[in-house]
Amino acid sequence: MKRSAIIVTIIFLLGICLSSQAFAQDGYTNYAGDLWSRSTLTGDWGGFRNDLSKKGVTVDFNVTQVLQGVVGGGKETGWEYGGRGDLTINADTQKLGLWPGGFITVEVEGNWDKSVNGETGALMPVNTNQLFPMAGSDQLNIPAVTLTQFLSHYFGVFVGKLDTMSGDMNEFAHGKGDTQFFNTAFSINPVALLTIPYSTLGAGVIILPTKDPNEAIINFMAVDANGAAESSGFDTVAKGNTSYAGSARVRTDFFGLTGHQLVGGTYSTRNFTSIDQDLRIILENRTIQQKDNSWCVFYNFDQYLYEVKKGSGQGIGVFGRFGASDGNPNPVHYFYSLGIGGKVLRTPRSLDNFGIGYYYINVSNPTFTGSLGNTRSFLGNEWGLEAYYNFAITPWMHLTPDIQYIRPGQRNTVSIVGRDEAGLPIVNRSSLSSATVLGLRLQMIF
Repeated sequence: MKRSAIIVTIIFLLGICLSSQAFAQDGYTNYAGDLWSRSTLTGDWGGFRNDLSKKGVTVDFNVTQVLQGVVGGGKETGWEYGGRGDLTINADTQKLGLWPGGFITVEVEGNWDKSVNGETGALMPVNTNQLFPMAGSDQLNIPAVTLTQFLSHYFGVFVGKLDTMSGDMNEFAHGKGDTQFFNTAFSINPVALLTIPYSTLGAGVIILPTKDPNEAIINFMAVDANGAAESSGFDTVAKGNTSYAGSARVRTDFFGLTGHQLVGGTYSTRNFTSIDQDLRIILENRTIQQKDNSWCVFYNFDQYLYEVKKGSGQGIGVFGRFGASDGNPNPVHYFYSLGIGGKVLRTPRSLDNFGIGYYYINVSNPTFTGSLGNTRSFLGNEWGLEAYYNFAITPWMHLTPDIQYIRPGQRNTVSIVGRDEAGLPIVNRSSLSSATVLGLRLQMIF
């Protein structure tokens, strides 16, 4: 889809009025309704889709397109267009008449064209949506094929290829950049990104202390530290590089309003490249310096300050994250974010949502020591602001303008501008200023 086509589509759809949200009833997703009120563009497929849902099978597909540009500062100004499609199939084995307690998930993702993630100089990507299934263009992969089996109301196990972005859940700041914030700093705690691959083979356990996963859930897992969405993972899973992760999330009732508290941590046995390198050691040993293992701990919270009805998801609240790591090999030493978000309270726009957030990264500045003992640093601490408003044109179509202002971790750019009389390169070093990024996102749910 060309850039002009998405603009024409947006202009046309801005004239459509929002109708009521499709709903779930009797334990299944209801896809029925007229064109402007149902939850998906293609509806219930003549009743077949609703019949599948009653039997425990849901088939959901969405496409998210992003037009985004660096309009000031950063490494380079300019606009890029890209998109991602996501197909997710869920099956309840008991409703299918097979065996009780089983749940199967299969996910297929593909992206195309480009993003401005490399143009800001920031550690945190400004377009999370374009990272999946793999950063770069024209990727189509299967990031998740998972079987979850509950052995009781309190305990379950899961195994398969896992989509780990479902972790670090937060009411107002989570996902893959397709429904809430664009920036990765507000999607998941970045201290964990080094140790836990996005898509990887693994297994784990789920504990439900009260039977209700919405009240409290605890999970532990072990995954292949070398996993990737583009491979099955069977070629690396036996190499002994393993990452471990655990988290616990509990619903709170502060001030009589819904909230959540989450704590977790990761540990990886993988060998990583050290963020500090010494040329003298590299020349002597003919190898890049390594660091064994890496760990991090993280915390997040969300808390409603106002709810239309308790537990309805309609209201306004605050959120925050904090994380800490070893600092080497993980360059994100400390991290925190704070913000406000929620759904608009007026009934005609009850499906709209918005968010405003700030993040800060304390960077373990990588250093390079030359042959004469001179040491040079590369990065500084990073912070950023983001604000978005998600217009629900219909329940299956959402248009989101977004603005970000980022003081990037990269402080300078280096370029070769010529050569001197001896033929040696002439290097020009220029400083990076804070980047202003504008974006427009269109998501369609089929």
